[in-house]
Amino acid sequence: MSNPQTRIVFLDAATYGDTPLTAFTDTWDCTVHPVTNAAQTSARLAGYTIAVTNKVVIDETILNSSATRELRLIAVAATGTDIIDKQAAAKKGVKVCNVPGYASQSVAQFTMALILDLASRASSYVAAVKAGEWQKSPVFSLLTFPNIELSGKKLGIIGFGNIGKTVAHMASGFGMEILIGARPREPTAAADRVPLAELFAQADFISLHCPLTAETKNLINHQSLALMKPSAFLINTARGALIDESALIQALRTKRLAGAALDVITQEPPPTDHPIVVAAKELDNLIVTPHTAWSAREARQRLLVEVKTNIEAFLRGEPRNLVTQ
Repeated sequence: MSNPQTRIVFLDAATYGDTPLTAFTDTWDCTVHPVTNAAQTSARLAGYTIAVTNKVVIDETILNSSATRELRLIAVAATGTDIIDKQAAAKKGVKVCNVPGYASQSVAQFTMALILDLASRASSYVAAVKAGEWQKSPVFSLLTFPNIELSGKKLGIIGFGNIGKTVAHMASGFGMEILIGARPREPTAAADRVPLAELFAQADFISLHCPLTAETKNLINHQSLALMKPSAFLINTARGALIDESALIQALRTKRLAGAALDVITQEPPPTDHPIVVAAKELDNLIVTPHTAWSAREARQRLLVEVKTNIEAFLRGEPRNLVTQ
């Protein structure tokens, strides 16, 4: 039975794939939009008390408009909340909550898949067989793409929250040595952390799991890339803007860096001429996947269970997972 005083709008339900929303629609008055573009956002928020968004931006202009007069809660169906102007929301009295930790296993597993692919070149060998290269080989094997063992290699992790810790646990099972990066711009690294300059210089693999903030934007740039080993690999399953993409492409083209695997880039979905998309077609040391590390079926199910729990808690007057007060 729906609560007539609660009206919920889903702005980008297509991002949950085939995971059903019946737990919401059977309980509340819900409007479900598969996709919402920037020009539609304000109008679609009008008259609703709760908005559920994964990647639809709700900025200061929208929050200060009359369209959000009834809005009381923005339930972000994700961990990252950089799509919301949280300061403007706080001034308006709109609460913002998120879902931390729901995809730790999924993202960590995908991160390890990317690390394994960079090390083993499995996808390159799959493509070689499809292209008929193995069939032409004079011997039983192909050794076109050199691969390495992970055991004994150093994995630098930048961002040691739920996902970073899960990656560390998984990588340890492969015999990797874990280096935990100090937080950017911290004057002194904690005892169990490595200053970033040292991590860049020592690591054989570097995996990014930190949020996008003013301090972490373009964390990977010409300067940090210059510190890395030419044999090192970079993995990003966090946020695209953590990397200066032009600097990375240059490092990959000149073999200053051995390889990179990116599940996130600065514009998603990208235009066909996005520099990373173009580079991925040209370079054999760049793997790009379509922001899918988070999306295991179990993770999407956990996500929506947590979103519903957040909404229920808010309606009881006991809000949880707030990122604004």
